[in-house]
Amino acid sequence: MTTRETRSHTAIRIDGLQRLIMWHCFSGIIPHYLVTEYPKSGGSWLAQMVAAYFEVPFPRNRRPPLLKWQTCVLHGHHLYCRRFKNVFCLFRDGRDVMTSGYYHLLFHNDRNTAQAVQRTRRELPLDDYEDVRTNMPAFIEYMFTKRARGMFRFSWSEFVLSWIDKNANVVTYEDLLRDAPGTLGQAIEKVTATEPDMDRLREIARQFSFENLAKRKQGEEDRRSFMRKGIAGDWKNKFTKQACEVFERYAGEALIRAGYEEDNSWIDTVEP
Repeated sequence: MTTRETRSHTAIRIDGLQRLIMWHCFSGIIPHYLVTEYPKSGGSWLAQMVAAYFEVPFPRNRRPPLLKWQTCVLHGHHLYCRRFKNVFCLFRDGRDVMTSGYYHLLFHNDRNTAQAVQRTRRELPLDDYEDVRTNMPAFIEYMFTKRARGMFRFSWSEFVLSWIDKNANVVTYEDLLRDAPGTLGQAIEKVTATEPDMDRLREIARQFSFENLAKRKQGEEDRRSFMRKGIAGDWKNKFTKQACEVFERYAGEALIRAGYEEDNSWIDTVEP
């Protein structure tokens, strides 16, 4: 279940800065579990399951009390840093990230704010925001240029390439959809060096399934919800060939190195 965001933009930024400090300065001092992702990759879902397994709090998008020094799950968007401990790094196909990001940044839902949507629309003025296929090339360009620039910002490809070849504990959204208990179990074993309790993981996967959290079937779209659709491969419904070419220009290497494609021939599989 999602909770409607009621904090001001300033309060959100202050909380984010404090979590950033905790990631970079307290990792290993306080034994937090860290979940990092590029936005709209399923990180909140993964963080909830990790917190349930270790029976620790997950202060979602909020900083934990500094004075309590209590182990919890911290979720954020961070490039690789060798100081980070107990990390679960989540990848998702960047084309699906663009699709999910389009709806999250340009339409209001229960986890963003009207001000954030208005700001994105000012930065990316379009004639008809409902025309997703026509607008997707411009949106991808925006995400890899203007949106990716600035303090503590980066693109999807920069995130992926920063974690690859680092002996990192990488989990994919697609594997979690296919087999959440098995995928999460392998990741937990890497962090703890102990065999996970698979019965508990199966129950946790059931508890945090899309159907239980969103109260509708996986694949049923609700644009008003942060959990819009909960599937992999939706990009094929929203990308034109032009959108594929723009994405390939900015992130083709990362797409291949992350294992989502073998080469760039995927561009020709999409209708103009």
